[in-house]
Amino acid sequence: MEAGFSRMNDLTVLQASQGLAMYVEQHVANAKSRGVVVGHDHRHHSLNFAKLTAAAFLKRGFKVWYYQDLVHTPLVPYTIKKLKAAAGVMITASHNPKDDNGYKVYWENACQIIPPHDEGIAASIEANLEPWAWDYDLVGTSDLSADPAKEGVIDAYFEELAALSTHTADNAQTNLRFVYTAMHGVGTPFAQRAFEAFKLPPFVLVNEQIQPDPDFPTVAFPNPEEGKGSLSLAMKTAEQHNIPLILANDPDADRLAIAERQPSGEWVILSGNQIGAILGAASFQNAVREQGKDPKKLAMVASTVSSKFLERMGEVEGFRFEESLTGFKWIGNRSMQLEQEGYDVIFAFEEAIGFTCGHIVKDKDGISALAYFSEWAVQLYKQGLTAYHYLEALYDKYGYFVSDNSYFICNDKALIQAIFKRIRFGDNPVSSSTSGYGYDLAYPATIGGYKVVGIRDLTIGYDSTTVDHQPTLPVSSLSEMITFRLENNTVFTIRTSGTEPKIKYYSELRGESQEQAKQDLAKVVAAIGDDLMQYEKNGLQKKKED
Repeated sequence: MEAGFSRMNDLTVLQASQGLAMYVEQHVANAKSRGVVVGHDHRHHSLNFAKLTAAAFLKRGFKVWYYQDLVHTPLVPYTIKKLKAAAGVMITASHNPKDDNGYKVYWENACQIIPPHDEGIAASIEANLEPWAWDYDLVGTSDLSADPAKEGVIDAYFEELAALSTHTADNAQTNLRFVYTAMHGVGTPFAQRAFEAFKLPPFVLVNEQIQPDPDFPTVAFPNPEEGKGSLSLAMKTAEQHNIPLILANDPDADRLAIAERQPSGEWVILSGNQIGAILGAASFQNAVREQGKDPKKLAMVASTVSSKFLERMGEVEGFRFEESLTGFKWIGNRSMQLEQEGYDVIFAFEEAIGFTCGHIVKDKDGISALAYFSEWAVQLYKQGLTAYHYLEALYDKYGYFVSDNSYFICNDKALIQAIFKRIRFGDNPVSSSTSGYGYDLAYPATIGGYKVVGIRDLTIGYDSTTVDHQPTLPVSSLSEMITFRLENNTVFTIRTSGTEPKIKYYSELRGESQEQAKQDLAKVVAAIGDDLMQYEKNGLQKKKED
C-alpha cells in the first residue's frame, strides 16, 4: 500500500471499483437489482477501501450488500450464492506481510474471476479512471446499502456448515481438545461458531494472537505455512494444556494449517498435501459409508502442482479426479463444470493449505475445513490413531507420497526465458517452420536417471500424453509452466511466480516405502537444480533452508 498508480491506495481502489461496476452492469443480467457483495478484513485501510468500493457501485445505482463488521473471505462468495448477487469484492491480502492489501473479485457464480472477465475488467478500469465520487460515508447513508448479516446470511452459512457433520454425538462426548490461533486475523468468532455447529467442545485460544491486529506483532510473517516460526506460541499453549492438536487459520481464515504432537513429544506440522490426503479420504469415507453415495458419481479436484494422492485414490476407489491450474479461481470453476456434468464434487484442495469441504462455497474455506478435520480427528483418536498415523495408513494402502517443493531466485527475466527455452529446445535450438513452436522440441529424455514418460507445457501448448498433443488445461504464454512425469512415479512442475522473482518447483513421488521414495525423489530434485535450472552456472539462489 503506497501512493502511485501501480500501488494499492484509495485512488486505485476507487478506479478498480468503477471499472468493475461498469463491467458487471454490462455483462450480468439484472446486475443492479441483484447487487454486489462487499466484505473486508482488519488490515490497514481495509475499511476505507471497502467503503470506496461500495460507493462506486452505489453511484451507479447498484444494490450493495455491505458487511459492516469483519468477515472471513469465504463469506463473500457464500453471500453471492445465497443472495444470488451479481458479483462480489473482498478487501484482503490474506497471509501477506502487514504492508500489503488486496482486492479479490468474485463473479456471479460465486467463483473468483477467470478469463475473459479478468481482461475485460482491466479494460473497463482503464476506461473509467476519473473518480466519480470520493465518498466514505455513502455506504452508511444510502437506501441501496444493506448488511447481509442482518439478512441472516451468516446464520445460513453455519446451518450449511452444521449439515457437514456426520458424527455429532461423538463430537459432543469427546475428551479430545484442540488449540486454535487466528494469527492476529479475523477467524476467532467464526472458528468458535464452527465448533459450536459441530457440537465440538470449545478449543483453547492462543491469547496473544486472537484479536485482529494489522501489525501482526508476534509473527515475522502472518502465514501459518511458515511452520514452527509462526506456530511457536500455539505449540507453547498446547504444551501448557497437554493438547495434541493445533488448528491455525491465516489472517482472512480461508486457509488451514494443522500441527500434531506425536506420542514421542515431537511436533509434526502437516503439509497442505498431507492435510489434503486426510480430508480427501475422510470426505470419501463419509460420502460412501455414512451417506451411501456411489463412488462413480463422486469427484475431487486439486491444482496441478498439488499432490497426486487423490488421483491415485480415485484410480483405486473409482471416483473421478480432475486437475486444474493453480489457484482456487481455477479449482472452483472446474468443480462447477464437473457438477454440470452430473458429478458430486465432495472435496477440492491446493497444496498451499487451501481446502473446500462439501458444497458451501467453491473457494477455499479455512473455517469449514477446520470443523471437518476436527470431527475426523475425534473419530481417529476414538480408534487410538493420531492424524499422522492415519496418514501413514493411507500411504500403506495407496502408496507413499513424498514431496519437495521449493524455488530458485532469479531477478533477470531474460535469463529465466533462456532457462526455459533450453529446457524446451535444447542447448542448440533448431529452427522449424513445421513444429508450430518455432523450433524442434528437445525436452530431456531422462531426468535424475529416470525416463521421462510425460510432458505438459502450458506456456507453448504441448502435451505429449494427449492424442493431438494439445493440453486439456488452459494455456498462457504470459508465464512459464512445464510438468514432467517420470517412469519412477515422480511428477514435478516448474513454473515462474507471478509476483516474485522466483522459479518454483513442486515435486512428488509415489513409492512402495517412505525411505525409498525420499531417496528416489532426492535424485530428481538434485537434477532439477543441476541439469534443468543449471543454478550454479546461471547464478541462481536457492531458497534458504529453515
